[in-house]
Amino acid sequence: MEILQGVWQVIVDIFANSGYAFFFTGEGWKNAVMLIVSFVFLWLGIKKGFEPLLMVPIAFGMLLANIPDANLAVQYHSLDEFRDLFASRGEFAGCTPGLMDFLYLGVKAGIYPPLIFLGIGAMTDFTPLIANPKSFILGAAAQFGIFFTYVGAILFKFTPAQAGSIAIIGGADGPTAIFVTSQLAPELLGTIAVAAYSYMALVPVIQPPIMRALTTKKERSVVMGNLRPVSKLEKILFPIMVTVIVSLLLPDAATLVGMLMLGNLLKESGRTERIAKAAQNELMNIVTILLGISVGATTSAESFLNLQTIFIVVLGLVAFCVGTASGVVFGKLMYIFTKGKVNPLIGSAGVSAVPMAARVSQKEGQRENPSNFLLMHAMGPNVSGVIGSAVAAGILLTLLK
Repeated sequence: MEILQGVWQVIVDIFANSGYAFFFTGEGWKNAVMLIVSFVFLWLGIKKGFEPLLMVPIAFGMLLANIPDANLAVQYHSLDEFRDLFASRGEFAGCTPGLMDFLYLGVKAGIYPPLIFLGIGAMTDFTPLIANPKSFILGAAAQFGIFFTYVGAILFKFTPAQAGSIAIIGGADGPTAIFVTSQLAPELLGTIAVAAYSYMALVPVIQPPIMRALTTKKERSVVMGNLRPVSKLEKILFPIMVTVIVSLLLPDAATLVGMLMLGNLLKESGRTERIAKAAQNELMNIVTILLGISVGATTSAESFLNLQTIFIVVLGLVAFCVGTASGVVFGKLMYIFTKGKVNPLIGSAGVSAVPMAARVSQKEGQRENPSNFLLMHAMGPNVSGVIGSAVAAGILLTLLK
């Protein structure tokens, strides 16, 4: 009998010290809810294919962050907080940082997002934009959602730095949103990253109703002419000139724009094929894993389950919708000024969700006219939106940092 009581006591002690027991405490339900949320995001990434390369690591980081007593949530959201951990003799003060705190240093220091941009640049073809420079207008117009939402976030009593971080969701560019938020409002990073990538994944759901509401059947049926050929020299000069012009105007945008254009130059130069492929594949894949899991680990129950999160998600949706609408409206203006030669649908691709937004423009165009092929025309505003979101980030950082 004593042996059975001893075994039973051991089992009770193990359970009492396990994460399962935490779920029965006063705050335990919050962790349980966050685990369910992580399962939903894993389902969206794996089953539905919504941005799986980042959705799955972020969701798994969220799962790890909310396992009680595992010490896998990011506890220190800024470099200053991390430095304050160390006492004068090098000993840790306060809570001991876990694995995710060290992985998250790449976000804090602004390392992971620029490296992602390097890989994106190495995979991006700027030919449609070079062939039709007017696409820059549509890419710039789609950034209006960022500045519109900034004002709205201020009205909701967010600080200017937090408002800028929330507004950048409207650029539909996850790495840019993470980069800006890590500099301006690191305490909001998890929520903003999840919102940004969720809306990027939902581009085919969110954009079409807006596009149809703002255009007529005649406008959606416009067939655009072929783009002009682009020379090798133009492709090489483009990333160099964009880096110089944007970086001199907005030094705070130089990190993102410079890495984006370096990646593109590696691709287009014809002399660096090996490292261009490394940027596209090995480097991009490694950084994506580190970025996703460390950002997901910032979504602890304490920081995520609050009213502020709801406001951020709603404002992010507003930013994305307004960005899409402003791109389409400027597309309609170009339709008028060119006397019907520009299909306004390509304006919605001005958000930087590459290439999904361009594919949505193509699909909506063919919905009205099966012989319509807008993909390459939409890629111009789409890649312009990548540059535009980086420029918008530079503006926000210059004004608010």
